[in-house]
Amino acid sequence: MTTSIVTGGASGIGAAIAAELVARGDTVVLADINGAGAAETAERLTGRGPGKAFGAALDVTDAAAVAELYDRTARDNSGLDLVFNNAGVAIAGLAEELTLDHWNRAIDINLRGVVHGVDAAYRIMRGQGHGHIVNTASLAGLVPMPMGIPYTATKHAVVGLTLGLRAEAAGLGIKVSAVCPGFIATNLLRTVNAGLPETGMSSKADAEVPKDLYTPERLAKVVMKGVRRNKAVIVAPAYGRFAWLAARLTPAGAVRAARAAADGYRKDHNLT
Repeated sequence: MTTSIVTGGASGIGAAIAAELVARGDTVVLADINGAGAAETAERLTGRGPGKAFGAALDVTDAAAVAELYDRTARDNSGLDLVFNNAGVAIAGLAEELTLDHWNRAIDINLRGVVHGVDAAYRIMRGQGHGHIVNTASLAGLVPMPMGIPYTATKHAVVGLTLGLRAEAAGLGIKVSAVCPGFIATNLLRTVNAGLPETGMSSKADAEVPKDLYTPERLAKVVMKGVRRNKAVIVAPAYGRFAWLAARLTPAGAVRAARAAADGYRKDHNLT
């Protein structure tokens, strides 16, 4: 039986990945700063079976708490097979709108949170000689995304961390992958800059998630297919793969497109 941990598992991409894992019979720990939400999601997924899910309250910025949960999960289940370091936050706005609080929030959760999960999981998996670490980055980690460079910077860092670790870990029987989604219909779009000074891109309390966006459930199926194939970088939807290819082929062109978007935003918000 496979044992998995999914951070940010109470909702969105994390919950959708957990649903796929439970559906194939895994034991899954859904870790989230929203402990009550994680418990509710775990109960719902366990009811569907055939696997089992358990909720756990976890702040991924607390390295000791991450290590304790990962160690306990491995100890209670005779190992740890799959880890999805998925928890993250959305930070958006032009550089001149942002404060160091925006930067620190992005770094603490999107980067340090992944580092804490990687460190804890890698120590366990080295000891057992197998395992797969999957880190959620973003399409913003592959292309020059403006109007949110703290987010972009941390997601680029997660991609670099993942690929470097993949090279180191391959000879030890450990697999490492990065997930790089484009825009996905999750609550993350409702919580841009949550609890931080507002920018022109901050979410409003009554913000609606566009109904035509790619769903977490569709993404989760792509992710699990990529995990089975041990892909280094898992990108979805299809436009994301096209944008990634275009950025690799014409980096200057990608920057020009990003500049046009930033110039338009600056003009619309009278930031010239």
